[in-house]
Amino acid sequence: MNGPDILVVDVGSSSLHLTVLGGDGRERAARHLTEPPGPETADTIEDFLRDAPPVAATGHRIVHGGPHLLRPTIVDDDVRAELERTARLAPLHMPPALTALDATRALLPDVPHVVCLDTAFHADLPPAARTYAVPREWTERYGLRRYGFHGLSYAWALQRAAKLIGRPAGSLHVVLAHLGGGCSVCAVRDGRSVDTTMGFTPLEGLVMSKRSGSVDPGLLLWLQTSAGLTAARIEDALNHESGLLGLSGMSGDTRDLVRAGARGDSKATFALDVFAVGVRRGIASVAASLDRIDALVFTGEIGEDQPEVREAVCSGLGVLGITGGLMEGNPPDGAVVSPRGAAVPVLVIPTGETQQVAAETRDTLTRRAEDR
Repeated sequence: MNGPDILVVDVGSSSLHLTVLGGDGRERAARHLTEPPGPETADTIEDFLRDAPPVAATGHRIVHGGPHLLRPTIVDDDVRAELERTARLAPLHMPPALTALDATRALLPDVPHVVCLDTAFHADLPPAARTYAVPREWTERYGLRRYGFHGLSYAWALQRAAKLIGRPAGSLHVVLAHLGGGCSVCAVRDGRSVDTTMGFTPLEGLVMSKRSGSVDPGLLLWLQTSAGLTAARIEDALNHESGLLGLSGMSGDTRDLVRAGARGDSKATFALDVFAVGVRRGIASVAASLDRIDALVFTGEIGEDQPEVREAVCSGLGVLGITGGLMEGNPPDGAVVSPRGAAVPVLVIPTGETQQVAAETRDTLTRRAEDR
């Protein structure tokens, strides 16, 4: 594959990753920061670009595209305004991503900037899978629906999984599990997302590092009406103080919890148990949207780097034909880790969001050139 160099800007809730990828997919330059974008971001990006090769375009990973941005899109003022309207739906991710987007557009005004959306992979969720059972008036007035997230990760993992098992992606029925700081599960039927555990915001679904995942809405109402907690306090706690961190009282990092559990820390072990049950519950729920399971795929930082978590999840999924006894360790390039002859192969695929953003950016520019 040939083509110009692309700058990929990947902003997490607490990180900034800058990568220049060549047309051959190889990394030409990179800088990874463990702090989210802020006032100094423009200087950071300018310093990075000074030493990096010139780029022909920039691709930005954007978590939430809202109801109107449904595929990778070249940014103009109207698109930027639409992203601003969507920011409230992903408060951990969107504000820092928009800070980086604005800084990069100012520094590189003469190259196209493409937003690549995690929600786009799920844009065609079946109506029954994307609709909440709330008053129709709410749905229509406020645009309520399940959006789904981690789409860039899923798009990459699906193609890699198809190659590993030697079948076309468009023919597969697979369950994909992205487990990291944020966690979700997705069912793919014939190459398309048909169900997923995250919904209107990235807070729904599985237990996560610091996010609660789904809780009884009645519990939240009780906290407001009976316990006297404000909506702002509840929102902060669900996003920053819950999940593995809240359960263990020590860390939201599964590596820390595995080590602590091995030393006899019962709270760490319990947090991991709750996490594994939640992932199994998510896998089983989305599997109901498939006719069969051709493979279970793990990706994300936890999915690809934590064999203890993969084993705990799979050993409790016998009802789906998925079993434990997985390969120990972490395959660096992706591999089948289930025992030979397993009824449902279990795969580990390294996260490829950066490569997916670059690919979608190139495709978007090609479409624009063809439309002219």
